[in-house]
Amino acid sequence: QVQLVESGGGLVQPGGSLRLSCAASGSILSLFTMGWYRQAPGKQRELVATTTRGGSTRYADSVKGRFTISRDNAKITVDLQMNSLKPEDTAIYYCYADSIVTTFETYWGQGTQVTVSS
Repeated sequence: QVQLVESGGGLVQPGGSLRLSCAASGSILSLFTMGWYRQAPGKQRELVATTTRGGSTRYADSVKGRFTISRDNAKITVDLQMNSLKPEDTAIYYCYADSIVTTFETYWGQGTQVTVSS
């Protein structure tokens, strides 16, 4: 019903920046929360940043002050500006969205690899 496609991942040196983008398509009018999760090798998937339809944001403590999430409600896209990247930011980053119009549903993108290394 909803498809999420991420872009913008890649290889960057420590201290550098990347910008991730996620585009939603399908039954997009009901989406409430959109954002980003990440999963590093051998670790659990964790929240990075989310934003609601009304603009409320949530960040993981590890990325506060470095990452900024933004949402375009007209185009139904969500971006993640990542600055001052650290090696521990290396992970697969997944776009996330949910809807609570009828039943609570969640949607996930296929993921994009971010590698921070010198």
